[in-house]
Amino acid sequence: MIRILISIVLLCITGLLPANADNDIGMRLVNAARMQIGKTVHYDPAYQSITYPNGDVPMDKGVCADVIVRAFRIALGLDLQKLLHEDMKRDFKKYPSKWGLESPDKNIDHRRVGNLQTYFKRRGWSLAVSTKADDYKPGDLIACIVPPNLPHIMVVSDKKTILGRPLVIHNIGAGTKEEDRLFKFELTGHYRIDQIDENAPRNAAEARRRTCRDLHIENNKWGQCPPWGVRSNVRGACCQSSVIVPFGSTGWAYLPIHDHVYS
Repeated sequence: MIRILISIVLLCITGLLPANADNDIGMRLVNAARMQIGKTVHYDPAYQSITYPNGDVPMDKGVCADVIVRAFRIALGLDLQKLLHEDMKRDFKKYPSKWGLESPDKNIDHRRVGNLQTYFKRRGWSLAVSTKADDYKPGDLIACIVPPNLPHIMVVSDKKTILGRPLVIHNIGAGTKEEDRLFKFELTGHYRIDQIDENAPRNAAEARRRTCRDLHIENNKWGQCPPWGVRSNVRGACCQSSVIVPFGSTGWAYLPIHDHVYS
């Protein structure tokens, strides 16, 4: 009954329907990507030297790949900068050579869509590309080509249009946004993280804390996360105001701000 009422309210207010939220890993990625909306407000592809591991450019800017990297750190405790760099060191020739590099570059490799696609495929997360909306689940990662030839990557949202087409969360030029663009461009990749290595990097928790701190709004009040069910339902997520997350199998929970990462 609760979910029915929420669906009716969302449809009346936004014209959007929430998708089935039973996919825990996918929903954690969706929530972590959505938290970047309003925080990352610029698109900036400039090369920058960053720390390693857990390096990042300032939170207010970035590219489409940064949405993915930040979401992985917040939601899954996985540092794609480190994971991809180590994989490239093991088998550099398996990765695209279009940038003319002779060795891995930990400042930029994880921020390139082609490298992310290669890593996801090597992890066994690749799925077939289709034009059927039902084939795309919350938290799926979708790669495409923005004309004339710009690789792009997006996170599939749990929200859908009234026609049943999932929205996507991405940064295509004006910061992180949630939009109806799943089939706007030619699709080149479809990936789903159905399981993760529980032996995540030792510094993954600090990576999440760091990103959570970057996401905080200075004027917001701090609060305590509710004790019920959050640990098992949004493991790895930051609590933030105005964020509604799935709670159990029948309802939703409102999360206040709290500087803590559940593990």
